[in-house]
Amino acid sequence: MIVYLINRVGQSLFVLSAMSLIVFVGIYVIGDPVQILVSPEASAEEIAQVRRNLGLDLSLPTQYLRFLSGATSGDLGSSFVYNESAIVVILRHFPATLELALAAMFIAIALGIPLGVWAGIRSETFSAKAIMAASTVGASLPTFWVGLILIMCFAVYLGWLPASGRGATRSVFGVELSIFTRDGLAHIILPALNLALFKVSLVIRLARAGAREIVGQEFIKFARATGQSPARIVLGHLLKNIMIPIVTVLGLEFGSVLAFSVVTERVFSWPGMGNLLVRSLFLLDRPIVVAYLMLTVVIFVVINFTVDVIYTFLDPRIRFSAKAG
Repeated sequence: MIVYLINRVGQSLFVLSAMSLIVFVGIYVIGDPVQILVSPEASAEEIAQVRRNLGLDLSLPTQYLRFLSGATSGDLGSSFVYNESAIVVILRHFPATLELALAAMFIAIALGIPLGVWAGIRSETFSAKAIMAASTVGASLPTFWVGLILIMCFAVYLGWLPASGRGATRSVFGVELSIFTRDGLAHIILPALNLALFKVSLVIRLARAGAREIVGQEFIKFARATGQSPARIVLGHLLKNIMIPIVTVLGLEFGSVLAFSVVTERVFSWPGMGNLLVRSLFLLDRPIVVAYLMLTVVIFVVINFTVDVIYTFLDPRIRFSAKAG
């Protein structure tokens, strides 16, 4: 077990190192931020001074080594635009993205699991077929288009919900959160629905596949034969056996929602990390972009590592296969 964990940590560190090089080089070749940051009337001496102040006069290998040296101590550079630590700027926007991701995953679970289980145990009914057709449509629609339709329907025509922004926030342990205010909840509904649409479709399909596989098992037939109610069979037997793959996939999907909510945040003007990334790309604020992408890599590495560790406890065969490999 210890050898397996050491191997996984080594693989994670290798992935982080490789991605840091790819990200840094990829951002380095995208334009020249000095041309955006300085005035068009600036002299050559002023431009050269700004370049020296930002460390852009150094060669690419030297800049990368400086970046690695700072990254080992948690310093991913200072923002060209905000003139403060890039990681501090990103973490300032992190709570908005986190609560949006949590709200989206809550919607996906609350809608996807019941609908998927129903479609699995009542697979021949019209309602089950309608659920599966709706999940196919939901997985196919572009996120930005759905967001615009939601704004037009619920914000413009009906006027029930606000179209953009985060709304009022409340400080919880020093973190500003909007889900604890009525205005904040009204603002988060539409972007959370938009972000959850694909996840709902995914959970429906996972729950349906699991339910169809489990519903024909002997222990389900035995539970029916003993006179247990349908609700007890579903809640006490069926759900317990289909939740492991669903939880596993949702854990990985939560990372993608947290890291790639850029389109939704942009459409709804949500002040999260995704919106910050788009603005930073327009301004060629390299430290912000690099720090965001590295944080994304860390999120996925940590989630994958956690899932792998959980697997070793749930299924000992994985440990044996890893030892054999």
